[in-house]
Amino acid sequence: MKIAFIAMSGVRVIDPELHRIGLNLPGFVERSQVIASLPSLGLLTLAGLTPAHHEISYHEVPDIDDLNPDGELLGAFDVVAISSFTAMIKDAYQLADWYRARGTKVILGGLHVTLCPDEAAAHAHAIVVGEAEPCWPQILKDLERDRLRPRYQPDSPFNLAQSPMPRFDLLQPERYNRLTVQTSRGCPWNCEFCAASLRLQPQYRTKPIDRIIAELDCIRETWPVPFIELADDNTFADRRHGHALMDAMRGEKLRWFTETDISVARDSALLKKMADAGCAQILIGLEDPGAATNGLELRGNWKARQTHRYLEDIRRIQDHGITVNGCFILGLDDQTPASFDRIWEFIQESELYEIQLTVLTPFPGTPLYRRLEAEDRLRDPEAWEKCTLFDVMYDPVGMSAETLRQGLIALAEKVYSKEFTDYRRRRFARRHLALR
Repeated sequence: MKIAFIAMSGVRVIDPELHRIGLNLPGFVERSQVIASLPSLGLLTLAGLTPAHHEISYHEVPDIDDLNPDGELLGAFDVVAISSFTAMIKDAYQLADWYRARGTKVILGGLHVTLCPDEAAAHAHAIVVGEAEPCWPQILKDLERDRLRPRYQPDSPFNLAQSPMPRFDLLQPERYNRLTVQTSRGCPWNCEFCAASLRLQPQYRTKPIDRIIAELDCIRETWPVPFIELADDNTFADRRHGHALMDAMRGEKLRWFTETDISVARDSALLKKMADAGCAQILIGLEDPGAATNGLELRGNWKARQTHRYLEDIRRIQDHGITVNGCFILGLDDQTPASFDRIWEFIQESELYEIQLTVLTPFPGTPLYRRLEAEDRLRDPEAWEKCTLFDVMYDPVGMSAETLRQGLIALAEKVYSKEFTDYRRRRFARRHLALR
């Protein structure tokens, strides 16, 4: 069979004013642009599970409007497997419908499909609910026998020790500034707003160290000096695995980025190992440095108990030469218009190297979405194209939706100004040099 793996890779802010700011202040949407430029590791992994007698290819569609609706789009295939962010899922459905109308078998999967399976099923011959790796070999067999079932769902979590080598060789190196490797899956925290991979399969797991190093070696066969993003929800949640991973990566001569929680700051031995292993930056969800974080972590309010240490923890991490990308969420229930100034003051005091400002976003299937739906606070239910982390989709409690929107704009203009960005860069460089 001729099989195409297709990733809907674009992220577009819907609000025209926010889009304008993004054009003038690149830092405002910098993280989204990076995410959009990453290849789909999930699809490359499925490609690695596909037997050699099938002809496979990998494609990305950043904007469906750029495709030719009267031609073959990306080409003629027997099967297309499509994955998408929630914000691009309607484009994915449009592409799926186009291929279905021409007799191509369409398979949809990913986080959004898992959270909205009935919606997705209307646009595909088959959908995958949950992790796709356990299902893919059976899907291929069923396709060969023309017995494709409408829905596939694994009975148990995928064993990461059985992870195949992703087909990095299908990529065009010049298109990417970083590549992804997954070292773990899931996160032990249960934040109300989070649509992380834990919702695909509710169990935190780590990948064996030797398989991770083998993937890095495979990448370097094409990219001699790659920049790596560890595609994890919380890389160092399992501290023992984190130490072992850093020990193994120390001699790899790589630069890399990942996401984790603030507790990593309290393990000085791990921080030193991370720096020695080439860690350039970690993204940490700070959400709000004050009381507004209360209640976000649904298993014991862990995050709210950390806020009094944020400044100390950020400095401790950055003093190891590892920059922190602090992620803030605007529009939390306990926030008011005064919160914007309070967060701005904290950002200035923290000397964070990078800042990611986002708006609280009710992704489908999350506890947040269900709560806002029950409270009749969703402004446009199922407007998935607005799940960009910047567009306002609901009615806040402590302010109007327009006040939230304007507060985001005003704060972004200060945070991402050239003057403040240069100031943060200089402060980090001077402090890091002084500590060496």
